[in-house]
Amino acid sequence: MADNLSAETTPEPPAGFLRSSERGAFSNHNGPYFHHADGTQAFFALKRHCNSIGLLHGGMLSAFLDGVLASAAGRSGGGTPVTVHLSIDFLDMGRAGDWVMGEASLTRATSDLAFVEGRAHVGGRSLARATGVFKLMRRRAR
Repeated sequence: MADNLSAETTPEPPAGFLRSSERGAFSNHNGPYFHHADGTQAFFALKRHCNSIGLLHGGMLSAFLDGVLASAAGRSGGGTPVTVHLSIDFLDMGRAGDWVMGEASLTRATSDLAFVEGRAHVGGRSLARATGVFKLMRRRAR
């Protein structure tokens, strides 16, 4: 693992995970992120994802969870999700070298809003939990 940390390279993802490319330029730059057919998402924590004391940066977890929740909103609610509100509780610390996993589920939907909750974890140990509200953008008929 030390080679991965010093070289800032991501190892092969866990079985069943594929590299994500549909998350947009900001997320693709911050990642790489990975996804599984069951909706779980993941990233390998590199040194650049950490703060000055070597812990996974809250901003990285926030950006990751925003995408995890948005994906659940889009899958379950239809339309393209745009974040209206995001609330995150940081519960534990992650470090470089961790595979961080994220899951989320829709809790409620209206015609144009999706309410979602989820968490980020390492080996089952919750790092953060989040709730979000997403506007479901749909193309208007012309």
